[in-house]
Amino acid sequence: MPATERGPRPRRATLADVAALAGVTPGTASKALNGRGRLRPETRQRVLDAAEQLRFQPSAAAQSLLSGRSWTVGLITTDSIGRFGIPVLLGAEDALGAGRTSVLLCDTRGDAIRERHHLQALTARGVDGIIVAGRRTDPRRPLPGPMSVPVVYALGPSTDPGDISVVSDDAHGVHLAVRHLADSGRTRVAHVTGPEHHAAAAARAHHTRRALREFGIGLATGRVHYGEWSETWGRQAADIVLRAQPDCDAFFCGNDQIGRGVADALRESGHRVPQDIAVIGYDNWEVMALAARPPLTTVDTNLLEVGRTAALRLMDAIEGSPHHGIESVPCRLVIRDSTGPSATS
Repeated sequence: MPATERGPRPRRATLADVAALAGVTPGTASKALNGRGRLRPETRQRVLDAAEQLRFQPSAAAQSLLSGRSWTVGLITTDSIGRFGIPVLLGAEDALGAGRTSVLLCDTRGDAIRERHHLQALTARGVDGIIVAGRRTDPRRPLPGPMSVPVVYALGPSTDPGDISVVSDDAHGVHLAVRHLADSGRTRVAHVTGPEHHAAAAARAHHTRRALREFGIGLATGRVHYGEWSETWGRQAADIVLRAQPDCDAFFCGNDQIGRGVADALRESGHRVPQDIAVIGYDNWEVMALAARPPLTTVDTNLLEVGRTAALRLMDAIEGSPHHGIESVPCRLVIRDSTGPSATS
């Protein structure tokens, strides 16, 4: 058929059509589609099913005009390689996607000038709020203000107690790891971690000392071994510890790179893992933990949940109910082959 003889295009479904099919008012349909309001789950689902059946596509311009919102959120990350920033982003997207909100990702590469540039660009775009995700757990200065939109800090908390920050609960993660070692009969545990001036290393060392005392376990060599976040340091530290205390029966490491290095050194020196010496890592970086021989038991810092919680707190702030202070997300212990009962237990 010639183009001039084609019939009219099918009419695009409207919000009123969705509301009529779902048996609700247009206002209720709007709340269900935008993830707002206190609706019964079955009502919200009925609206979503109707929208899918009608292939309803809301107009972004109309949504913004009616709500005064852009339905976009900025995520500023300092993690250029994505090791920590990407899981936080994915968790945030999971939470924001239910409200049909999009995320604009900006990587500062740890540069303050680049951060200011991204902040100006996001503000000019009219984002509804901003999530700031660090690559480390060290506290950071808040974004330069005054801010015209709500801001939530994830992983690396703001130094301003008036801000809302969402972090991984290191005290909980360490407790899970040490309890697991205690349950498997370990009595002389070495703690090998990163640079002492890093907040993660210092905090995990503090919590490790406390947890070891709680479970009546000795700290092998009597001190924490600080170094680098690397496999090389893990190999060196294993040698240092075993020279000082040959009867050490477990290593609790500050991250998975160190844990893999320790496991390599133990295997090369003829120690069986976990029969002779158990090894636990931290972070559950699967690229590293699964490549270790044997695969590492490790503490998962639950970064997806950190991102999801940060997004939910941002949505609350956008709706006029801001939170303040630091909120901690529980960790979980992922048990693999590098731990288990000792040969002497």
